Amino acid sequence: MPRSLQGTVTNVVVLCIDDHPAILECEKRLLETFGYRVLTALSGREGLELASVHSVDIVIVDYCMPEMNGAEVAMGIKRLRPDAPIIMLSGAVDIPKKVFKVVDAFVAKDRLGSQLLPVIAGLHKGGSLQAPRSPLYD
Repeated sequence: MPRSLQGTVTNVVVLCIDDHPAILECEKRLLETFGYRVLTALSGREGLELASVHSVDIVIVDYCMPEMNGAEVAMGIKRLRPDAPIIMLSGAVDIPKKVFKVVDAFVAKDRLGSQLLPVIAGLHKGGSLQAPRSPLYD
């Protein structure tokens, strides 16, 4: 990990919401390795419940989920935790442009390992760092 991303993050709580248990576990392990405290939810509804009872600093949400998509979850999170930055993850290439207006950053799932930690670090410092986007989203 680059030195610019290292530091004390033991009090930073990240809420990860994804309907795929394997991806959720991967995110949790990665973030905990670097000192983040991680809450996980397997659905948008569960994520909203956790955000309503826990103080969360950053939210990571998958776009494609049953019942509620990531944009719907992001809007609900913004009502509960307006100051918590939201990072959307997706492997899809057909996300409507309006979705990007309700999140603070986007990370393609195939770039999770290389982009997630720098995006979190940028957002947690109060910035509005955007992960590089595919030309498909421009």
